[in-house]
Amino acid sequence: MDTTGVLDEALQRLHATGPERLGRLTNHAPMAVEALAAHGRAASVHRWLDLYASKLEEFPAAVEPVTDANWRAALGDPSRAADWIGYFRREIAERPWRDVLTEWWPRLLPGMYGGSTHPAIRVGHAVRTLLAGEATRPRLDELAHGLGYWAARHHAVGDVTPLPGADRADAALDAVVPLTERTGGFPDRLGRVTALPVWAATVTDPDEAKRHLTDLVRAATHRYATHGHGEETMLVHAATAPNAVLRTLPALPCALWVPSLRAAWTASAAVTAMYAPDAPVAYELPGAVTAGDVVDQALAHGDEHVIKLTDTALDVGDDRALAAALRSVELSEPLR
Repeated sequence: MDTTGVLDEALQRLHATGPERLGRLTNHAPMAVEALAAHGRAASVHRWLDLYASKLEEFPAAVEPVTDANWRAALGDPSRAADWIGYFRREIAERPWRDVLTEWWPRLLPGMYGGSTHPAIRVGHAVRTLLAGEATRPRLDELAHGLGYWAARHHAVGDVTPLPGADRADAALDAVVPLTERTGGFPDRLGRVTALPVWAATVTDPDEAKRHLTDLVRAATHRYATHGHGEETMLVHAATAPNAVLRTLPALPCALWVPSLRAAWTASAAVTAMYAPDAPVAYELPGAVTAGDVVDQALAHGDEHVIKLTDTALDVGDDRALAAALRSVELSEPLR
């Protein structure tokens, strides 16, 4: 983890900007710079931010303070992003951040599909930083920004009909039936997801839930290598969303681990249904490649989703995961 202060500087720089641009596209910079710092590339953070700067907008205007009395009315209202971020900044200033996270995690978890799962992913990056090092003000503020964005974009899925699944995570993802109509953006497609395979439904033990979630992240990452061409950007989230949940588990009471697994599976399976191609293609790691090589290629490419998938691939840590990261480099448009 970065110990030079660069990450804190970058987060302070970014906290003057909003969580979105154009009213719908997520600001990925906080997640990308955290990933770069976590993998020893802190020296490149500000240069990368300079390239990404055109995708940043000013912090949005406040509407009305969110309070303990009125928060339910503001939940899921994207126009209240500044209000929600302000609420969580106050909460985290007054109470231990883990207590705030524990209180709000079960409230926010059912709505992790809002913002194309990006708010939950941003929270996962923020929690990793806090667990790995000092709880500095910029890092605590980043958690507040992530939680606030999540609350503003909170969007739950309706009842999903269970379909026959499989015992293993990879087989369960293979059992996901792609949507017949794959047009429109994330919210439109999400509304068409009405049935998903059952997986890990009998898990009740927290440690078993963590093992299953680890298997899901591995399977979804591996799958990108052969299925990422279905939609090179959106299919990244089939892996990064459950990984964000996995990263957050150590900061949560064990009683929340099983419902976290349930939500992560639904998110990963739903993204798979929304964007999976009709058929896979063969893809193997091209020769001897190290994790450092892959990080360097992701940084040189620059796309924020490539950086985030590479970050998750390094968490998985095997050759098939590295192949998935390199596949995202091949498929995605570089940052210019």
